[in-house]
Amino acid sequence: MADNAAVVRDFIAAWSRLDVEELVGFFTEDGIYHNMPIEPVQGHAALRQFIGAFAGGWSSTDWEVLNLLSAGDVVIAERVDRTVANGKPVDLPCCGVFELREGKIAVWRDYFDMGTYTRALAG
Repeated sequence: MADNAAVVRDFIAAWSRLDVEELVGFFTEDGIYHNMPIEPVQGHAALRQFIGAFAGGWSSTDWEVLNLLSAGDVVIAERVDRTVANGKPVDLPCCGVFELREGKIAVWRDYFDMGTYTRALAG
């Protein structure tokens, strides 16, 4: 069995490469990604489209892990996502809750303030 905390750390680190296929590969086939301000997406095809759509305007991103806690199949990662989106820097505090199954992300819920993101892009 994979170390769930290590899987999540690797997933967070992978975002800096902005490779949609690599990111989707961390999920189970029926995996769910729920950015809490909007509706969840499920399954590799939907994940590929969703991640590609919002990350397509990003030129770089680096996620700083502030705290990471793991208990069984649940990992919680408090982070600051530092992204350049459409040429503008965005520092977005987030808290991600990950449920893993057999070394893959089955559910990822990300909690953040959408206003922080949109204000940075408008500035």
